[in-house]
Amino acid sequence: MTRLMVGRTLERICKGVLLLCLLHFLIMMILYFDVYSQHFDLFSRFNNGRNGSRNNGSGAGSGHHYYYYNLSRPNATLASYLTTGEQLVPTVQPENNQTPSPKPLPPCPENPPGLVGRLLIEFSSQMTMERVQKENPNVTEGGRYTPPDCRPRWKVAIIIPFRHRENHLKYWLHYLHPILRRQKIDYGIYIINQLGEDTFNRAKLLNVGYTEALKDSEYDCFIFSDVDLIPMDDRNLYHCYDQPRHFAIAMDKFGFRLPYAGYFGGVSGLSKKQFLKINGFPNEYWGWGGEDDDIYNRITLNGMKVSRPDVRIGRYRMIKHERDKHNEPNPQRFNKIQNTKNTMKKDGISSLTYRLVQVKKYPLYTNISVEIGKPPPRPIKG
Repeated sequence: MTRLMVGRTLERICKGVLLLCLLHFLIMMILYFDVYSQHFDLFSRFNNGRNGSRNNGSGAGSGHHYYYYNLSRPNATLASYLTTGEQLVPTVQPENNQTPSPKPLPPCPENPPGLVGRLLIEFSSQMTMERVQKENPNVTEGGRYTPPDCRPRWKVAIIIPFRHRENHLKYWLHYLHPILRRQKIDYGIYIINQLGEDTFNRAKLLNVGYTEALKDSEYDCFIFSDVDLIPMDDRNLYHCYDQPRHFAIAMDKFGFRLPYAGYFGGVSGLSKKQFLKINGFPNEYWGWGGEDDDIYNRITLNGMKVSRPDVRIGRYRMIKHERDKHNEPNPQRFNKIQNTKNTMKKDGISSLTYRLVQVKKYPLYTNISVEIGKPPPRPIKG
């Protein structure tokens, strides 16, 4: 009886040992199969498809990440990881989410909300470039500025014919940079400096400014301004319009009135298309006067009309100064104005010649120094 009980007990122990051995064998097979299947990437597509389906099920951008454990070292087993004390670090499966692109800026408003209206303009306080630069930290090299919060319709080049007017330029920059920024204008400022002491030629310098500004950027609007004229109201918006624009319609030197109906002097603006339609400005007006009337004739002869702001908005103050040397009144201007129809096709941007000497970008403006030649000898009276 005792031997029988001992035999049964041994039989049960043997069966238990056999089951344990079988279980151990199955576990080891599963572990080895898992390790080597990952090593040879047998089931990588299956795992990727499963993770992808989970991602799709949770929705894009749901924030859920699915992990797999990388045991794919050659000859690696779960036991080797455990004995070396290494942790199983989850690897993040990359999601197919793209970085969201920034939203496009809205168009700049036609009437910017930051405008203040009538301005107090004075020239008695001393002005320095250092002061103007500190006042306009957002203006970049070359006198460039772009609104950060909206998309302007026009890209504007502001062109100033120049010679020996450094003091006037300081005041112009002091007042105009803040005005233009409040107007939400995408702009660059170009000073076209006539080298030498020969007779001044304003219109030819403006043609040079148009040409050189386009080398710097793709402008589609051009404002031509004398350096001694400051707008008295920031609602006089410096951009282009459906028709050529005359901005300076009410200067203090004219009693804040338009001197005559065809006046187009001081500050004016044309789109690139309008400028090319009139063949730019005349190159043969040497000395003071006449070129702005010729430009007015070109506009009307090409079927366009001059647009102007309200007289209460288009007011300007002029910095008082003596007339420049070598800029005496042009005695031929009246005859030339009468012949605009005959000369505008051959005298203009299409016939412009000059020598570029230097382009230098300053913090508040771009200076372009050029040689534009001399006036032809005047016919001898006889």
